[in-house]
Amino acid sequence: MGYIELLESYREDILKTLGELIAFPSVSLDPVKSADGKLMRYGRAVQDAYEYMLNLGESNGFDTFDADGYAGHIQFNADENIEQPETLAIVGHLDVVPEGTGWDTDPFKLEIKDGYLYGRGVTDDKGPLLACFYVMKAMKEAGIKPKRNIRLIMGLDEETGVTGMEKYVEIAGQPDLGFTPDADFPLINGEKGILTFDLAQKLTRQTTKEGLRLTKLEGGAVSNAVPATAKAVIAADEGLYQHIKDSLAQYVIESGYDISAKKQGSSLVIEAKGVAAHGAKPSTGLNAISIVMDFLGRLQFSNEELNDFIAFYNDHIGFDVAGERIGCQMRDEVSELTLNVGIASITEELASLTLNIRYPVTKTSDEVFAGIEKSLEGSKIGIVKDGDIKPLYIASDNPMVQTMMDVYRQETGDNDAEPLVIGGGTYAKAVNNTLAFGAMFPGEEDTMHQKNERRSVENFFKMLDIYAKTIYVLSCGGCDE
Repeated sequence: MGYIELLESYREDILKTLGELIAFPSVSLDPVKSADGKLMRYGRAVQDAYEYMLNLGESNGFDTFDADGYAGHIQFNADENIEQPETLAIVGHLDVVPEGTGWDTDPFKLEIKDGYLYGRGVTDDKGPLLACFYVMKAMKEAGIKPKRNIRLIMGLDEETGVTGMEKYVEIAGQPDLGFTPDADFPLINGEKGILTFDLAQKLTRQTTKEGLRLTKLEGGAVSNAVPATAKAVIAADEGLYQHIKDSLAQYVIESGYDISAKKQGSSLVIEAKGVAAHGAKPSTGLNAISIVMDFLGRLQFSNEELNDFIAFYNDHIGFDVAGERIGCQMRDEVSELTLNVGIASITEELASLTLNIRYPVTKTSDEVFAGIEKSLEGSKIGIVKDGDIKPLYIASDNPMVQTMMDVYRQETGDNDAEPLVIGGGTYAKAVNNTLAFGAMFPGEEDTMHQKNERRSVENFFKMLDIYAKTIYVLSCGGCDE
């Protein structure tokens, strides 16, 4: 039986295994030690998902490798008659973003309904990674002897950075070529640079309890997602609360935003609901932090430093997702800058924002910061730099790009498709000669990083077919089954 026929026969097993993998709530957390003293670098749930995959690989006769808990791989070795074979890498990740709220299903239980697969990681990235594993399994069981090693690399911290993958390649070495199934079809030949940094300002704590005080504001959990909720806690004399509620009611009429107020103890809690989205595509969401800050700009707090910070936000950021008002809007021939405020935290002593900016493939972080720093002149706000992942770009005439594009066109009939540049950052930036290839199809609903993450069963197996042909062509070429 050929490997394509074997893949068809695996369908029920693939979905069963996917359900077991999704059951691990593998959000990357701080390191912990197991009972036997083993360090689990990204928390127990990530480690459990990782060990599950390593055991799956071993039980199917593949070699496995652990790079000191940072990442690891499952490898289908090349034909033993080939001296010093090259290595084809498929680079995925087992960690997921936090589940958030508002799901219609259990986020860590695979559910199939109305032709869709539901669960955190179905699309990003457990589903695509597992699909590639089953291609390897089918090729092995069909007796195929690849000319290149096929290495399924499993990252554990993609949603929070690339440190683990960087450590992995230090230990295991770089492959010769590869792809990561963690973005969009037809093919990503460019990824914008990713900047993460804070805008922070110290506030003088008020010694008096007179007037209107903002005791706390919080919104967002990660920098690379548009926050769906944000809330502010206000303290004041009881008589001021009705004025705030009246102002809020008028704001709702004017804006149409979902924002409300309720008493909680002696405080008034203002809560806004936006629309979650991936931080690389902030225009597809609605930032709840911006809603709250927009409303707070209508109030006058007793702390003038706080008033200045809120005014800066509304004047220079607001609902802008292109960086225009904060001075860093830019573009090149293939890409443009996007800006997302992923996290906001304000106490009576400190106000801070965590921004996630995706900048064009031919630009630099210095150019981005130059514009922002000019906008900050005259304010008390400072920049706390965190991470800068440089852009990636491989031209369309590159042979690997052409090979993957040919497979995509043949399998889909989409002969007009051309490579894309995206704002999302993938492991392709950490692994040499690697590009993001799938797994989302053009026009397909994108629920990554959102509640009710889902994928149609039809598109899941359509994706599997593309990876089956691609992995075979890139690893085997003209070898016989």
